[in-house]
Amino acid sequence: MVIDLMGTGVLSAEEERAQANALFDSIGDGAIATDEFGKIKRINPAALAMLGYKEKEVLGKWFPTAIVNVDETGAPLSLIDRPITKAFLLGTTISDRNFFLRKDGTRFPVAVTVSPIIHNDRPIGAIEVFRDISVEMEIDQMKSEFISLASHQLRTPLSAVKTYTHMLMEGYMGDVTPEQKRSLSTIVSAANRMNELISTLLNITRIESGNIAVTPKSVNLIKLCEEAIREVRRSAEEKEIALSFKYTSAASAKTDALIAKEILNNLVSNAIKYTPARGSVTIKLSKRAKEYIISVHDTGFGIPEEARDKIFTKFFRAANVVKRETSGTGLGLYLVKGLAEQLGGTIWFDSEENQGSTFYFSLPN
Repeated sequence: MVIDLMGTGVLSAEEERAQANALFDSIGDGAIATDEFGKIKRINPAALAMLGYKEKEVLGKWFPTAIVNVDETGAPLSLIDRPITKAFLLGTTISDRNFFLRKDGTRFPVAVTVSPIIHNDRPIGAIEVFRDISVEMEIDQMKSEFISLASHQLRTPLSAVKTYTHMLMEGYMGDVTPEQKRSLSTIVSAANRMNELISTLLNITRIESGNIAVTPKSVNLIKLCEEAIREVRRSAEEKEIALSFKYTSAASAKTDALIAKEILNNLVSNAIKYTPARGSVTIKLSKRAKEYIISVHDTGFGIPEEARDKIFTKFFRAANVVKRETSGTGLGLYLVKGLAEQLGGTIWFDSEENQGSTFYFSLPN
């Protein structure tokens, strides 16, 4: 016997089961419950409607074969990559985005959350909740296409602004006073920042649409790091930031030099930007197993604990840097993560607020 939390008295075991079943069936998202062996024990009407099955067609079946998960190319996900497998193995809630196949063979994108049911410190089943995110993905695609179109259209007038401003500064249209030169220099700086933003937006839309072209070649990583450092040295000197590069031996990897340098430029520029005057930024290149690790350490503001799980998301800026550095879009690290993944690498960081940060990214050897 249990107490009815709705205040109607005591429920019998049968009434309790009926109430639990009604709650499960009323979930607006798709919901599937499995036993410890991955066999489907319950499936709610929302899941059946999305998948196109009848209840009798899936009950008692092994989840991975009854409900097919595929990736964006349509290839079936391996058993180890399925969220439900990860939930069982790790004993924790797993969230992911992938695709389900309907009974008729068509696929649709889903946001999935799987929670293991733990008893006596071991999983005895799992509940997977999912929702169709087709509309969300269509909206994201439309936004990406709009950003790409707008960015391309902005490039032409921006080039005209820069060209004519440089001509004015160099006296092609008559002499200019020192005060006018300073004003024109401000225009050029603003145009350069706008150009950087446009490049960032275009790169992000290419990543999200899968149109980034990776051209792997043998790359001298020491030279690549030195080139990237030269490009940002002036920014460091303006803030009297000590910029150094350390490596232990020759390093060569088969990767795309332009993309790798874009990643490094973003990380070093960020480090300089968020480090107070007379601080330091150190770049290190090291070898580990079958990959190279490039790290960028700074003595800057650091990342607050509550911001660490959002640091690679789009348009996010931690509260402690927004107060000190008003410029910024929150797109740099989102872009860097996408580019690193395009090269088959990963990116991560260590940080302590007010003590600095170290960002790492790996490049397969």
